[in-house]
Amino acid sequence: MTIKQRREFTLEFKREAVGLLASSGRTIRQIAGDLDLGLSTLSRWKREQRDAEPVTTPNPDMAKELARLRKENEILRQERDLLKKATAFFVKETSR
Repeated sequence: MTIKQRREFTLEFKREAVGLLASSGRTIRQIAGDLDLGLSTLSRWKREQRDAEPVTTPNPDMAKELARLRKENEILRQERDLLKKATAFFVKETSR
């Protein structure tokens, strides 16, 4: 029987993980799985971050800009992933 070590995460990591929930369009279960986190852990981080943020009235221009940046960020993420796969493919092909 193995004992799991308790992992510590930085505040920045927690914020980025919660940010993925809003920007990626993926479910909390998918993101938790990708980050090797428990579903309850990511849910708690989301709740804690929501509770810590001050309630503000959204600015329509900022909301549009945020939506545009999130879309651009997702496209860049997809391009990065594709380039990683292509690089791995070509490395594998040249080593034959």
